[in-house]
Amino acid sequence: MSYRLFTKMNKYSGLHKSRLYVLSGGVLFLAVLFGGTLHAQTSVVAQGATVKLLASGFEFTEGPACDTGGNVYFTDQPNDRILIWSTDGKLSTFMQGSGRSNGLCFDRLGNLWACADEKNELWRISTEGKPTVIIKEYNGKLLNGPNDVWIRPDGGLYFTDPFFRREYWTRQNSEQDAQGVYYLGPQHDKLIRVADDLRMPNGIIGTPDGKTLYVADLGGQKTYRYTIQSDGTLSDKKLFCEMGSDGMTIDGEGNVYLTGKGVTVLDPSGKQIQHIPVDAPWTANVCFGGYDHRTLFITATQNLFGLQMRVKGAGSQ
Repeated sequence: MSYRLFTKMNKYSGLHKSRLYVLSGGVLFLAVLFGGTLHAQTSVVAQGATVKLLASGFEFTEGPACDTGGNVYFTDQPNDRILIWSTDGKLSTFMQGSGRSNGLCFDRLGNLWACADEKNELWRISTEGKPTVIIKEYNGKLLNGPNDVWIRPDGGLYFTDPFFRREYWTRQNSEQDAQGVYYLGPQHDKLIRVADDLRMPNGIIGTPDGKTLYVADLGGQKTYRYTIQSDGTLSDKKLFCEMGSDGMTIDGEGNVYLTGKGVTVLDPSGKQIQHIPVDAPWTANVCFGGYDHRTLFITATQNLFGLQMRVKGAGSQ
């Protein structure tokens, strides 16, 4: 998303909450009754852990992604910068003048891929901080504005391209005929559109085996699951849940994390298993990081939060 869109949103529609939440001894009890029996599900959060404010004073935080060392990079889009929260708890600036970057993801070579929204481009940023524009057009027309990106194990990548009109654009109309999802192969030589039937695709994440892709339609308030084919195309579109999402991540147990009002956790079947409240008007994005990849980093409006988890994250996001 972006700060500009957030300021215009006045409501958020999500999943209905479970009827009873009781945290005790690290276990989340859900009031789901089958024949009078109360079933328990182990919490994804570490026992006794609470959401902690790590840093604040930003304008709108987005796009967290973790490098191989566990350091988390995130964006402050209105201020046009990418920052780093290191594993030793220090905040620093990685890049000032980041193309108004939004979503981020690391590839296996350590390059940081950025949805550089200022000129509707997809960047690859070297470890030294040198950006290269990889994609800016599809079929000879400017992209709407790359928003979020996920890189599959072989280096091919997917990104969402919704149309959020920005005040800093010189153009005001979309050149594309759809708000799409795109695939760029490992050689970065061919861009194909793999989905064009979503209202406003936003958050995106895939499974570590590279076989399944989740795409959130923030405009339609739904999230879909696809099977990834070897050529990058998608098949077997299925409704995952009746909830959209700004950003997404996934843990080692296959649970999917959606954002908006706090963080909502769903198991691989699409069933909500937990909701993590966040003290902010809007939760934009999440990723796992830290030296053991067991900290959930949460970008929420003017803040960066952290939460110790029982589960471990999977991949850069």
